[in-house]
Amino acid sequence: MAEDRPTADRFARRLRGALRRDAKRLLTPGPSTVPMLMLGPQVPDDAQVQQVLDLCMRIGEIELASGESVDEVTATMLRLANAAGLPAVDVDITFTSITMCCHRGNAAQPVTTMRLVRYRTLDLSRLAETEQIVRDLEAGKLDVRAASSRVSEVVRSPHPYPRWVATFGWAGLAASIALLLGGGPITATAAFVTTAAIDRIGRMLSRLGVASFFQQVLGGFLVTASTILLIAVGLFPAGTRPSFIVAAGITVLLSGLSVVSTVQDALTSYYLTSAARIVEIALLSAGLLTGVVLGLQLGFQFDVTLEVSGDLPTSVGQFGLSMVSGATAAAFYALAGYAPLKSLPIAGAVGASSWAVYGVMTQVIGVGAIPSTGVAALVVGLVAGLLRRGTDTPPMVITLAGVTPLLPGLAAYRGFYQLAVEGVSEGLVTVTIALGIGLALAAGVALGQFITRPQRKPEEMHTSNDASSSSSSTSTGFMQAPQTTDAIETTAATSDSK
Repeated sequence: MAEDRPTADRFARRLRGALRRDAKRLLTPGPSTVPMLMLGPQVPDDAQVQQVLDLCMRIGEIELASGESVDEVTATMLRLANAAGLPAVDVDITFTSITMCCHRGNAAQPVTTMRLVRYRTLDLSRLAETEQIVRDLEAGKLDVRAASSRVSEVVRSPHPYPRWVATFGWAGLAASIALLLGGGPITATAAFVTTAAIDRIGRMLSRLGVASFFQQVLGGFLVTASTILLIAVGLFPAGTRPSFIVAAGITVLLSGLSVVSTVQDALTSYYLTSAARIVEIALLSAGLLTGVVLGLQLGFQFDVTLEVSGDLPTSVGQFGLSMVSGATAAAFYALAGYAPLKSLPIAGAVGASSWAVYGVMTQVIGVGAIPSTGVAALVVGLVAGLLRRGTDTPPMVITLAGVTPLLPGLAAYRGFYQLAVEGVSEGLVTVTIALGIGLALAAGVALGQFITRPQRKPEEMHTSNDASSSSSSTSTGFMQAPQTTDAIETTAATSDSK
């Protein structure tokens, strides 16, 4: 019995040791069979994310409403978000809305916000101030809260000068175009007065909420009917060219169409936006055509014919006068768009340069109107891209003002006249030429800006599958679609009442 007890004790100790080893092995954790969650980039808390997204959306809204291309607006919003600490974001811009999403990896839900763009306005001073805010935030001079406060101040602030100054700008643009085409002082004065009256009537219609199509119809009718009335009362002596009044008015009305942004969106693969803009441009152009034809038909009823003037004069003196008129036309357009006063000389210089290039190619070298317009617009795009790096002048001031002397107002009127008098076949050919000039303008500007654009960082190339922007009627009255919501509407109405 004594020998069996040590044996039993040894067996018990071995059993307890085995049980301990098994228990330890069972309780020791092994490699996980579930893959670990891969967390995304570090981002601020929810409140900070919402604040950054709201800032980006508000700046994007201002740029879209001012007529910037979708590619440019998307790049600006991505740069701004990255500078504010949100490197993983997506931006999707449709014709009337902006959507922005911040990704936070697999461990947290993404934050998505959307903003509707309900107004259309051209305030180049507001656009310049907004771009300065973006630059200051990227340079570290502002934090998100301070930048958001400055954006609120920009939105609430009135236009830099009263509404009558903008009316003076549109009227001065019409007078300059009349002189550029070869009209005399009487023609330029009549273009100034009629355009000023039409702009004030158009502003009243905007406040009443009249659709842009009907504003274009009435604008085209008024500029044609008023010219016919002046002919009927014998205002114009022999040798004057009253048709230049209509051509100048059409140029002013065409300056509100977003042709440049439309082609830029198409070239940068934002086809949805480009298609939407094309529909808008076609609709507004049809309204302008309808108004002009109705005015011509009214003249026929009273035996007053507003014939299209012949070829433009090509003397050295007229070439110099046209260059000066191109400069004043560009400056007046910038003034009508509430551009900063310091940018008016730059806009005038670019306008004179664009017309000089066009004039040399058409009158000296003998190149056709469409390729000459494309080359002149290319110069405008190159200048806009180069000045973007060295000055605070927004590129839109340079591009929109620089191409204004090249707008096909006279070609459009000639096509409208042919449609009303000579037949559809002749009119369609001329209207197609006018359309080709408009496309050459937009393509030239887009190519010039593409050549001189800064090299983007990889994160700035991260864009959504498709994006599009709000349409950009860029003026007031007949030259601008009505504002409907936002604090901008209130401030614009306050300024316009002066």
